[in-house]
Amino acid sequence: MKTVLITGTSSGYGRETARYFHEQGWNVIATMRTPRAGILPESDRIRVVRLDVTSPESITEALEAAGPVDVLVNNAGVPSIGVFEGTPMARVREVFETNTFGVMAMTQAVLPAFRERGSGVVVNVTSSVVLGHMPLTAVYKASKMAVEGFTASLALELEPFGVRAKSVEPGACFTTNFGNRATSEGSPDELVPQPYAAFTKKVLADFTSQDLYTTEQDVAETVWRAVHDTTGRLRFPAGADAVRLAEAK
Repeated sequence: MKTVLITGTSSGYGRETARYFHEQGWNVIATMRTPRAGILPESDRIRVVRLDVTSPESITEALEAAGPVDVLVNNAGVPSIGVFEGTPMARVREVFETNTFGVMAMTQAVLPAFRERGSGVVVNVTSSVVLGHMPLTAVYKASKMAVEGFTASLALELEPFGVRAKSVEPGACFTTNFGNRATSEGSPDELVPQPYAAFTKKVLADFTSQDLYTTEQDVAETVWRAVHDTTGRLRFPAGADAVRLAEAK
């Protein structure tokens, strides 16, 4: 029986992906910064482990607690929506610490075991923002584009050892708390300076009225496909809107 370690499973894509892999008969190491009861089904094949991907000590402790894993899904992320001019650099660094450096740190921590065993898969969950031109996502998109480039190069480095790296690109999901979290750091005036107010209002209205969108199930199923893909494919858009963007690109 195989084991997957998934970061950021307290809600949204991570939680649904943990449920999905469990339903397929896998052992699941579900990590989150603040473990809480009742988030995931009670099962001897699900273990909830505390993990802060920005802390080297936390990563070491989590992997020691997890034991051997076959797949790493780097899902933990910090959203950010706002005008770049109004985004404090402290916020920029916070986004990159989780979205980019956290992904790299987790990946680096599991690679020795994957390489020595001659098998393993790393799936990095990015975003459909990498597929199109979207305003108000400058910081978030930069952090995810960095992971896309990282994954593409990593896949080539790992191929000789039988280890695979993939990226999954979810579209817009309106049933998660992404929007609220994205604007939770800093006041609205900071995130959207007054000269940008009218522009921002229109962009957000267009965004929330789109006809295609992504569900958590779409992402879970796409991660599953990415894990099992042996064709050499690198990128997997998840959700109808993400697929449309990928096709247009």
